[in-house]
Amino acid sequence: MRPRPRPPVKGRGIFTGTGVIIAGLTATLVALLIPIWSYADRSGTGLSVLNAETVTTPYGPLSALDREFVTKVRLAGLWELPAGQQAQQKGTTQAVRTAGQHLVEGHTFLDARVRDVASKLGLALPNEPNEQQKQWLATLDQAQGVDYDRQFANILRLAHGRVFSVVAEVRASTQNSLVRALADDANSTVLDHIKILEATGYVDFGALARDMAMSSTPPITNSPAPPGPTTDPGPVVPVTPSPYATTFTLPPAASSPPPVPGS
Repeated sequence: MRPRPRPPVKGRGIFTGTGVIIAGLTATLVALLIPIWSYADRSGTGLSVLNAETVTTPYGPLSALDREFVTKVRLAGLWELPAGQQAQQKGTTQAVRTAGQHLVEGHTFLDARVRDVASKLGLALPNEPNEQQKQWLATLDQAQGVDYDRQFANILRLAHGRVFSVVAEVRASTQNSLVRALADDANSTVLDHIKILEATGYVDFGALARDMAMSSTPPITNSPAPPGPTTDPGPVVPVTPSPYATTFTLPPAASSPPPVPGS
């Protein structure tokens, strides 16, 4: 006796439950991929921004953070070196005068280093302090006696604490050998200055902690790429009205060809 043929099972093929699930998952995947493809094609987003902010140099990639760091090292010397010269004359204790001597020696060394690095990397450097630094110098000009000692120790300690965190970030992340070596030198110098300022006995650590928590250091530069051929802005402009800024100034930054652009 011949077996009876089995009736067809309804729902087989693409329209079965499994087929519907697969089709739904495929549609979802396509929907997710389309925005990614579209986003990747847009200029000025994603990796294109990173590439635009980093250039190739003979010493390794140079990032925006690297350039900001080099600028900050120069700016630090432009006001801390005159402040150190001032402390050697106005400080009422030997500890304050010694701290001033460390500032002068440390930033004389660092400024020579940063000008050499900037010249090799084709970076323009500032030749006068920024507005915040000028205000700090003006505050020190007006202070006298023990008030001067206290203002000097706390203002300089706050400034060094802010720079110290930038040095650590750059040292940990830079791919540029010149910037890495400069960060090593800056780390040693800034740490020495922090210790010698604290040794004055005038640092208010409670106020320092509050200031560090409430404030953040804004970027010095926002340019996505290094400048073209650098032009020296001119001689160092003394910070006025401080008489100490004219007694010890840094050499102007030298000009040099720019680094080779990279993609």
